Amino acid sequence: MLDPSSSEDTGGESDPEVVEEAARKPASLSGKRANSSRAGGQQRESAAPGGAAAKGARDGADAGEDEERKERERIQREEEERKTKLQIYVFVLRCIAYPFNAKQPTDMARRQQKVNKQQLQAVKERFLAFLNGETQIVADEAFCNAVRSYYEGFLKSERVSRMVQSGGCSANDFREVFKKNIERRIRSLPEIDGLSKETVLSSWIAKYDAIYRGEEDMRRQTQRAHLSAVSELILSKEQLYEMFQQILGIRKFEHQLLYNACQLDNVDEQAAQIRRELDGRLQLAEKIAREKKYPKFISADMEALYMEELRSSVNLLMANLESLPVSKGGPDFKQKLKRSPLNNSFLDIGDEGDILSKSDVVLSFTLEIVIVEVQGLKSVAPNRIVYCTMEVEGGEKLQTDQAEAARPQWETQGDFTTTHPLPSVKVKLFTESTGVLALDDKELGRVVLNPTTNGPKQAEFHRMVVAKNSQDTELKIKLAVRMDKPPNMKHSGYLYTLGQRVWKRWKKRYFVLVQVSQYTFAMCSYREKKAEPQELMQLEGYTVDYCDPQPGLQGGRVFFNAVKEGDLVMFACDDEPDRVLWVQAMYRATGQSYKPVPPLQNKTTNCRGGIQKPASPISLDPSQRQGVEELISAAPCRLDHAALFSILQKHTLQHRMNDSFSCLGWFSPGQVFVLDEYCARYGVRGCHRHLSYLKGLMDYSENNALVDPTLLHYSYAFCVSHVHGNRPDGMGTVTAEEKEQFEAIRSRLMALLDNQITHFRYCFPFGRPDGALKATLSLQERVLMKDITTPVPPVDMKNLVQRCLEKAARINYSQLMEYAQIKEDSQAAPEKRLEDMMRLGELCIDVLQQNDEHHSEGREAFSWWPELMAEHAESFLSLYRADMDGALQVQPVDSWDSFPLFQLLNNFLRTDPHLCNGTFHKHLQDLFVPLVVRYIDLMESSIAQSIHRGFEQETWQSVKSLTNNLANVPLPKVPSLPLTLPQMPSFSAPAWMGPLCENTNGSATSEDLFWKLDALQMFVLDLHWPEPEFAKHLEQRLKLMASDMMEACVKRTKSAFDAKMQKASKSTDFRVPLSVCTMFNVLMDAKKQCSKLCVLDTGQEQQYHSKIDVLIDESFKEMISSLISKFAGVLDGALSKLSRYDEGTFFSSFLSFTKPGMDLADTYITFIRQNQDILRDRVNDEVYVEDVFDQWYTGSMKAVCVWLTDRLDLQLHTYQLKTLIKIVKKTYRDFRLQGVLDGTLNNKSYETVYNRLTVEEATAAVKAGDGLQGISMRDSDEEDD
Repeated sequence: MLDPSSSEDTGGESDPEVVEEAARKPASLSGKRANSSRAGGQQRESAAPGGAAAKGARDGADAGEDEERKERERIQREEEERKTKLQIYVFVLRCIAYPFNAKQPTDMARRQQKVNKQQLQAVKERFLAFLNGETQIVADEAFCNAVRSYYEGFLKSERVSRMVQSGGCSANDFREVFKKNIERRIRSLPEIDGLSKETVLSSWIAKYDAIYRGEEDMRRQTQRAHLSAVSELILSKEQLYEMFQQILGIRKFEHQLLYNACQLDNVDEQAAQIRRELDGRLQLAEKIAREKKYPKFISADMEALYMEELRSSVNLLMANLESLPVSKGGPDFKQKLKRSPLNNSFLDIGDEGDILSKSDVVLSFTLEIVIVEVQGLKSVAPNRIVYCTMEVEGGEKLQTDQAEAARPQWETQGDFTTTHPLPSVKVKLFTESTGVLALDDKELGRVVLNPTTNGPKQAEFHRMVVAKNSQDTELKIKLAVRMDKPPNMKHSGYLYTLGQRVWKRWKKRYFVLVQVSQYTFAMCSYREKKAEPQELMQLEGYTVDYCDPQPGLQGGRVFFNAVKEGDLVMFACDDEPDRVLWVQAMYRATGQSYKPVPPLQNKTTNCRGGIQKPASPISLDPSQRQGVEELISAAPCRLDHAALFSILQKHTLQHRMNDSFSCLGWFSPGQVFVLDEYCARYGVRGCHRHLSYLKGLMDYSENNALVDPTLLHYSYAFCVSHVHGNRPDGMGTVTAEEKEQFEAIRSRLMALLDNQITHFRYCFPFGRPDGALKATLSLQERVLMKDITTPVPPVDMKNLVQRCLEKAARINYSQLMEYAQIKEDSQAAPEKRLEDMMRLGELCIDVLQQNDEHHSEGREAFSWWPELMAEHAESFLSLYRADMDGALQVQPVDSWDSFPLFQLLNNFLRTDPHLCNGTFHKHLQDLFVPLVVRYIDLMESSIAQSIHRGFEQETWQSVKSLTNNLANVPLPKVPSLPLTLPQMPSFSAPAWMGPLCENTNGSATSEDLFWKLDALQMFVLDLHWPEPEFAKHLEQRLKLMASDMMEACVKRTKSAFDAKMQKASKSTDFRVPLSVCTMFNVLMDAKKQCSKLCVLDTGQEQQYHSKIDVLIDESFKEMISSLISKFAGVLDGALSKLSRYDEGTFFSSFLSFTKPGMDLADTYITFIRQNQDILRDRVNDEVYVEDVFDQWYTGSMKAVCVWLTDRLDLQLHTYQLKTLIKIVKKTYRDFRLQGVLDGTLNNKSYETVYNRLTVEEATAAVKAGDGLQGISMRDSDEEDD
């Protein structure tokens, strides 16, 4: 019911008499209560004058009356608002039903779906799962780092949560932020042949999409996309009706009543209504001109122009109406909503949806007929045979078993199928014929039934029809007919019906409610023995409800109806339970939101003593008809459409901002269409429309909702051109109210824009919405203009933005301090304060990087934007500088923990073109120059002392063997210095030897030296000192220090080598000490390191490198010569032993009688082999090892050759010959196996030795026969090694 004064369930227009009567009754009742309270007060006063109880009672009564009065005022205010919304909805209905001015725009940008809190949490969990390796998405390290940065910097940001909460964030925003982030990363990656950066970018975006979607069902996602895309498309009339019902809070049945009352489906009526409206507007214009009741304009000269505007607007509407074709709005024009398998609200503009045919609702029934017994059979002898037949009309016939007439009982069941909702069932009783010529059995009786699905299921007696002269007048048969209800049959029964389109005569019919599909139901009326319905009505769009008995309709006791635009169908049945069942079944079938409530059987008394009459929203009683009539007959020209439109636009914007789209204040195409049509049809001034729109948008923007600044710019530009008389369509009238509202909005808008620029990081988080900051700056410049033509001086705009950004720096820094939860505490430990500064520095860098990445679009609007952003960054860093200086001042002397802070800040500042060597950067350098110099001084002293003390206690064990036997080998002790050196571990094997032991055999002291020098240089290099002169000074000093330290290391090693070799044995027991190998390795490592540690990167003379290189090469030569001399001394000792067997010597005659073995040769060969293995295994450089072997072999052959030359005139003793042959052959073979080249092996000394030993061998063979015992210089000998 459209009675605003009724209950909440039945709002709408009311009967004035009813309202007056209801108003009088509470007044009289309140008067009685007042009199009684006064009388009671007098009695209490007389009984207890001045009593506190009486006063408290009066106060309680007064408070109760105030609450009741406030409640009545609230209810009255809500009723007025509801009545206003209903009146607005009437005008909206007419605009939708017969538009003749506006069309739904097709060029509007599609809006994306909002991301809500639950979806944001789900996205966070998906990206965290990817980072934890819980997904199947394969990615490289660079992509994982990009995702980690995106997760930490964006998804976990509080600004993203605010953006989601404000409803201005979509999945596309998430994707664009990630894309912008990775574009910067990919640009910094090196080029890869065959793989373009565009390919990498598209691959990363595809992986991002896979992570964002997770494991969602793509079909379900597509379905959601269809569901959500409806309001962004061109909508049908039905969808527009439904949208504005939601916007204005109109109930479905109220819409249906208004639809029918306004005759919206009647094209002629709508055209006539428009003509009446236009005529009324013309009469109003004449009245205004006649009575001179003009609005107040800013100039009196505008009154005549105002009348011209009114007439021209009406003439334009008349022309638009005249241009419409006659069929516009008729059946061909209607846009029907066609059901889709994905969504029953999916839009498909075109022909009307499928109309059900009679064949679509054919049902199938199963019947069970059970014949039990027959009673009253007298005309047949007891011994005669009787039986029964059963059949369904149009089906087969079945027969029971035979039985004697004395006991006619069967309990036989027959099963049938039929398509008739009202089938005809025939059961007949027969007896066998005894006549010879009889062809058929004799029929004794029959019964015809018309069962329904609602009939009884148990067996009952039925009187059978018999022949006239039959004796069986009381013949009865007991049977049961069970008719099963098919699944698609929801309800059935007899009803009286009267409709406008079907069932146009009031009569009783058999109805079946049929479900054709999940969304399609039909009411079908059937006749007996018919499979197809006689008439049917689809229930789509109908609303069913109870109603009062209708006068003039005979038949039926209780009534209900179904109403739809253009149709009303009345139903009646005989009892209330049947009506309730029918209404419930149809309510479920229609899918209506309004739930019918059965009316009370008896009148009840309400709480105020009045009689509350049960009312139905659908029943059109006289009071309701009057309420509807008042709404639809209200003259539009007499209403304040400016106020009504403001309400409509406000609620439309509220609905739009709360829907599932990230609209940023933009209306949907359907909403724009209705608002445009309303303004054109009912004469709403454009300036008023945009002023109202600006108010609404600014309300949302001030409440932290994301609003597109472009929208504000459009509306403001229209208003400013209108107020200043510079409209594109020419001069127009400007009312004083419009001028006043515009000035108020201009001041409010200026404050809003100032606040948005100041809070640009929070109003436009991560550069979202796209281009919003640029649009805001442009709008700010437009608002500063005092009129439409005079531009704003650039300096004024720059100064304004500069002030905003100065405030923004303070705000952003304070927000950052709150986010980091850092409190200023002068009593905090220095380590804690430095740690806080590190964390705060990282956050400051993130903020400045995000500003550059996401808020640099201002340069597209103003060229000076980068300069102001640089000043903003310096102001921001100056606030950080104060905290940083305070933390550094409390650090202990000679504490180097602050260097990472310098590296962090400097690495960012030196790459920023605007901040490099700026105020903060120079201050940072001034702070750390003394620290760097002091650090290098102390490190130089520390390294020098470690060299001196380390070599004094050096054991010359290699680092590899030392670390392999850490549990057994005592480590050298290096005295610790009273210094705290950053990143310089104390001398302990596990700290640094482990990583080095795989690649080196150097000593502990040398490796410690090289590592410290390299770490020191890398540390200074990693500082990336921005000032070139000081950076060059640091490099030169460190190179010179490294050169001096290496020179000392080489000299110490050489002196240790010389001392070791002097103590070494000269016999074949001599083995190269491992310490000597370590010394060789130390020099080799020094040669390798000097090219890195002692060379300047400039193009100058590499004096440090050349000097240390020469020293290392000379030391190597001397060490190799000393070692070769030691090997030669061992060979000389062996040859001197052989000299005792020379002919003519004193001992030769004695020694000739002995039979010496091959011990001398064997021990020498073992000496060679073991020393070869030691050198090969322990010395790292192959080149130097091969050089040692070459010199060793050459010296050995030369020594043997000289020894043989001295005995050229003597014949060698057999023992001498055998020993020399074995030594020479084994030496040749061993050195060849060690890689000595053939040119060196077959030198002249070897050839001379070979020839002499061959001749001596031949001579000995002739004299002694087998005296050599198989030892020969021939290559084919097979003596054991």
